[in-house]
Amino acid sequence: MQTSKRVEKLPIYLFMEITRKIAEKRARGEDVVSFAIGDPDIPTPSHIIDRLCEAARDPANHRYPESDGLPRFRQAIAHWYHERFGLDFDPDKEVLPLIGSKEGIGHIALCLIDPGDVALVPDPGYPLYSVGTMLAGGSCHFLPLLEENGFLPDLEAVPAEVARKAKLLWLNYPNNPTGAVADLDFFERVVAFAKKYDLAVCHDGPYTEVAFDGYRPASFLQAPGAREVGVEFHSLSKSYNMTGWRVAMVVGNPILVNALMRVKSNLDSGIPQAVQYAAIAALEGPQECIAEHNAIYQRRRDRIVATLNEIGLPTQSPKASLYLWTKVPEGYTSMEFATKLLDEAGVVVTPGAGYGQAGEGYIRLSLTTPDERVEEGLARLIAWHRGQRGAKPAGHNPIS
Repeated sequence: MQTSKRVEKLPIYLFMEITRKIAEKRARGEDVVSFAIGDPDIPTPSHIIDRLCEAARDPANHRYPESDGLPRFRQAIAHWYHERFGLDFDPDKEVLPLIGSKEGIGHIALCLIDPGDVALVPDPGYPLYSVGTMLAGGSCHFLPLLEENGFLPDLEAVPAEVARKAKLLWLNYPNNPTGAVADLDFFERVVAFAKKYDLAVCHDGPYTEVAFDGYRPASFLQAPGAREVGVEFHSLSKSYNMTGWRVAMVVGNPILVNALMRVKSNLDSGIPQAVQYAAIAALEGPQECIAEHNAIYQRRRDRIVATLNEIGLPTQSPKASLYLWTKVPEGYTSMEFATKLLDEAGVVVTPGAGYGQAGEGYIRLSLTTPDERVEEGLARLIAWHRGQRGAKPAGHNPIS
């Protein structure tokens, strides 16, 4: 039996490999502390769960849902965008619920990319941007996100012949994995670039509500003209700790929204209606939970950043997102260093190379580890660092 060439080209998903390594360690009775995956450990707020349970008991919600979601849910999404960003969307033409933003991100490549087409993809970046392009038969031109540029892509460095061939530009701010943020001035330059080369912009914005120190991230669609060229993906996963419920949305350009709806209607049957009612409760209910969650993440951010810098791993304190982007010591690859921490300290981090070539030289740590495990992990790192002093393994520099 022969599988398709597209499947043969698929890499093993980064977090499946990390999960496998953690399981192997734990199967041997070893305790590991994981800072690897951005899956909120804080429970979904109780008023959302209450609405989910109530809706689940209604037999009307036991039947097939529609791919384009409940009208009531689309209206709630539009209302939330108005309240949060001052943007108004037509719930019937410019809003589409998704079975998690990952589903929509993967499928929108089928709406824009034909075999041979090019997508402009940030590097490092969420692996699905490039994988979705590949599954649609396209190729990627990678845009390096460099520290000296604030981890923003240099659009002027894109060769004109590449930009003219491109059909799609991917962006993601606040950023995963770097934690970088973008302002409206940058988004305005993106709109001008998209109009110049007649390409679509897909902004992945699930971390706009995870922000610290009073910072309020912008929506790409707040930039003048953004709706003419693109869409924005958003998710309830990080804002309301609903990763397991798989509920998200895309808003913006009605042509792109309609194209994605057409693809989805042929491939899925929509979000379970009980989950949609829970999502409505999240978007329309009390919002204090977001600030409460962010206070927890900010406290963890401060503790982890201080410890990493103390043990010689330079780390900036991000304004938003759930991630810390940390340089590895000279002489190590990101995979070598991540493996070293796992084997010698029992601490799991994500190697930056898993997000692209430009991620080499970094590791990513997530803030979604429970407080007591954060403290355990940091204690292990400090003890490990003390044990490293004076050690000079061949080919590697000790961490001073």
